[in-house]
Amino acid sequence: MRLSQFHLRTSKEIPAEAELASHKLMLKAGMIRKLAAGLYTWTPLGLRVLRKVEKVVREEMDAAGAIEMLMPNVQPRELWEETGRWEKFGGQLLKMQDRKEAWYCYGPTHEEVITDFARNELASYKQLPACFYQIQTKFRDEIRPRFGVMRAREFLMKDAYSFHLDEADLQRQYEVMYQAYSRIFERLGLRFRAVFADTGAIGGSASHEFHVLADSGEDAIAFASDSGYAANVELAEAVAPGPRPEPSESMRDVETPTQKTCEAVAALMGIPLQRTVKTLALMGEDGFVVALLRGDHVPNEIKLAKLPGLAGYRMATEAEISEHLGAAPGFLGPINPKKPVKVVADRTVAAMADFVVGANRDGFHIAGVNWGRDLPEPNLVADLRNVVAGDPSPDGQGTLSIARGIEVGHIFQLGRAYAEAMECTVLDSNGKAVVPTMGCYGIGVSRIVAAAIEQNHDENGVIWPEAMAPWQVAICVINPKGDAAVEDAAASLYRELQSAGVEVVLDDRGLRPGSMFADIELVGIPHRVVVSGRGLEAGTFEYRHRSAAESENLDRASVLARLGA
Repeated sequence: MRLSQFHLRTSKEIPAEAELASHKLMLKAGMIRKLAAGLYTWTPLGLRVLRKVEKVVREEMDAAGAIEMLMPNVQPRELWEETGRWEKFGGQLLKMQDRKEAWYCYGPTHEEVITDFARNELASYKQLPACFYQIQTKFRDEIRPRFGVMRAREFLMKDAYSFHLDEADLQRQYEVMYQAYSRIFERLGLRFRAVFADTGAIGGSASHEFHVLADSGEDAIAFASDSGYAANVELAEAVAPGPRPEPSESMRDVETPTQKTCEAVAALMGIPLQRTVKTLALMGEDGFVVALLRGDHVPNEIKLAKLPGLAGYRMATEAEISEHLGAAPGFLGPINPKKPVKVVADRTVAAMADFVVGANRDGFHIAGVNWGRDLPEPNLVADLRNVVAGDPSPDGQGTLSIARGIEVGHIFQLGRAYAEAMECTVLDSNGKAVVPTMGCYGIGVSRIVAAAIEQNHDENGVIWPEAMAPWQVAICVINPKGDAAVEDAAASLYRELQSAGVEVVLDDRGLRPGSMFADIELVGIPHRVVVSGRGLEAGTFEYRHRSAAESENLDRASVLARLGA
């Protein structure tokens, strides 16, 4: 490819809305162009990178025994009503009507469509296991699309679905996909972790997320120092601490006229924040609930929602708080409520002694509080919080560290929920109709491109892993006088690299060296070879790897050897 015949338009200006490095660099390098909020055109340059990711994903899916197909983007309402997700999926589901006023959605995922396909195509156990995949555009109507293609409304995804007679076979396929995903990210040259994860809106009994590690990642992941344990912070278990100490203080009131946070109360009293307890006032299925966490801990909404009676919980209103506790927010606690309330304590709080809580009286907290002596034992003790660095690992091996990650893949053991809802059955060996169990395996193909940039860039631009680069080598021609010998040497090197199977681009645009080199660095091509009159006189080419600090002067044979030609 000659750049004079290719569309490459880099930019120095970027919109103020671009926050992440990947968003800024993809716009500057001319990989994407914004059409509307969360909608992007992939330019010829961006598409080359996207196709590189697709190629690796497709090869590994084929190797794992998955069969490629293509399903419609537009899906009829009736399928989604069968599974109950037409309303349950929420505002992210883009709904529309055709000229006959029939309702459809633009597919955010394809569980319904693949299950409809399976119930019409799979009739016998002899056809199982079966695994199908597609690489297809999805649309989710994000309330606040941001970060470029990292959180776009329209995106490219690989989704696969498998059907099995029993859980043992599903587990086998799940492991096959786990290994295939690991190979995909290894081949793409990315640093990643697979972590235990919550199944979320997709549902199912077990799942793993695959995260590209990057400081800018939206997700926090916890991993053990002495084992392979890793989990999304949403799911990572906070292990119960040791036995509760004996009380050593008497209970007493502390005047806190303006101190409404644990931090402010701890500062006023001159005590560690870890000795305070925060009170969450919740409304669940069974009424008013008080949830208690240590002052420095963060509540985990997913863990709370899994507790008995708290599915779909919400924060209590000020009127409800006043009715049950008799105080304003900031002074709440479990002692002397106005009405009987259910008390749910985090494991850490249940093991505390001599702690400080709100007094349920405006302007006061209570210190020296102890379970059993000053208030009844909690109605329920559970894991309510996010883990923090230094917590014991749930597998008993070492302690946890916290890293940031960008979720780029997610695999699920779906079970039979979709097949049962849509009456998908096959005949077993005895001729009996049975409901197959399902697996679901997704990769954000377009998101991988942005995640790779977040992990691999510097102040000059992208530093692509070799497997994802639009080209492996850029030959830059410096020939201000139009010397035919320089043009011939560059063209000869270009042809020889092409013949050797090296992906090479010839920058023959006639730019000044500074502008030309800046573009090549911004685009992130791994290897740069400069052909110039001065170099030819010395019998050398100037070679530089994208991540190297300095260039090298190499003869032709050395350059070809360095580039694997």
